[in-house]
Amino acid sequence: MSRHETEGVLCDPLTLQVPSTKYQVPSSPMLRFITSGESHGPGLVATVEGLPSGLEVTAEGIADELARRRLGYGRGPRMRLEKDELEILAGVRFGVTLGGPVTVLIRNTEWPRWQEEMSPEPGTATKTETKPRPGHADLVGMMKYDTYDARDILERASARETAARTVVGYLAKQVLHTIGIDVLSHVTAIGPVSILDDAVLPTPADLGSIDESQVRVFDSQTEPEMVSAIEQAKADRNTLGGIVQVLAYGVPPGLGSHVHWDRKLDGLLAGAVMSIQAIKAVEIGSGIHQSRSLGSDAHDEIFYDTGYGRGSNRAGGLEGGMTTGGVVSVSAYMKPIATLMRALDTVDVTTKEPAKAFRERSDVCAVPAAGVVAEQMVAYVLANEVLRSFGGDTVTDLVANAAAYRTRIASF
Repeated sequence: MSRHETEGVLCDPLTLQVPSTKYQVPSSPMLRFITSGESHGPGLVATVEGLPSGLEVTAEGIADELARRRLGYGRGPRMRLEKDELEILAGVRFGVTLGGPVTVLIRNTEWPRWQEEMSPEPGTATKTETKPRPGHADLVGMMKYDTYDARDILERASARETAARTVVGYLAKQVLHTIGIDVLSHVTAIGPVSILDDAVLPTPADLGSIDESQVRVFDSQTEPEMVSAIEQAKADRNTLGGIVQVLAYGVPPGLGSHVHWDRKLDGLLAGAVMSIQAIKAVEIGSGIHQSRSLGSDAHDEIFYDTGYGRGSNRAGGLEGGMTTGGVVSVSAYMKPIATLMRALDTVDVTTKEPAKAFRERSDVCAVPAAGVVAEQMVAYVLANEVLRSFGGDTVTDLVANAAAYRTRIASF
């Protein structure tokens, strides 16, 4: 299977025991989450509402997912400093959710060094950053919020915020696992180095080997070239972007909507992934290639054996804003990190004179980590649609409703 065209797989339902084949419309609330905290503040907080009761959640599981976010060759020294000390503050008892909001705190181990500069108490900063960095939220945020100190903006705009989103993604994955959906990611390009278009797609069983790769690439033959590209960029005091692909297996057909513009699943996925810092484009399936193809070469023809299937998966598991039952494929395109070791030209907002942008610690390449964060956002969107479609205040209800739905569509 290539990274854009998954082999046709019959949409056979998962074999699950169900008390009834009658599928009932659920009334459970949807998932929603909020994150708070600054990059160098005391910590980050993630609160997730709408999780069913009985969902298995552990601090160890969250910590393992957070550790995956720190993976990747080309990361800066902060990844060695961040330990992601966490505490589950609410919503979980004896390792399972209670049905109320789940709140998790990730403490910032660097906070003691920043207590004076980031103090919430009345006072003034000892140093202001007046030379905004190109490619960041600095200048526009300073204009919007009427501040001449970029730190007021960069602390929240920082990609450190994705640590809180990783907690959200872990919880969403726990929801998906209950009905047999698995989400994973892998790197398909770093800078000018790409895997082959017909490269074999990884499956959930391959996630361990992907995470063991220095750059989280499934194609081991490409790994040395990607590492070399990062080393060259570092030697040139530069940065590199790239592409990651997120794959979701076991997704039943029919999630999403063709009726409501704001419930079309491809739009929701694209929006969620685009919200990740430094992501500048999102592709569903082989959408970019399709724009240059003839119609006869762009679509996934349908066949029927013991169930409906497709000969390819160019659509990335989505048609008409809904899942088809195939592998959901979302690719995210990440720009090179905007903080370079050689400062870019800017303007001092206080003097309006030309200047060099100030520099925070930075990575040469964060594409491998971006893949993990993209996993979290895809998992969140899918989990939200699962709960919208199958609902249930408890995991038992959710599993039964999903199984009944799969049973019904299997006989279509």
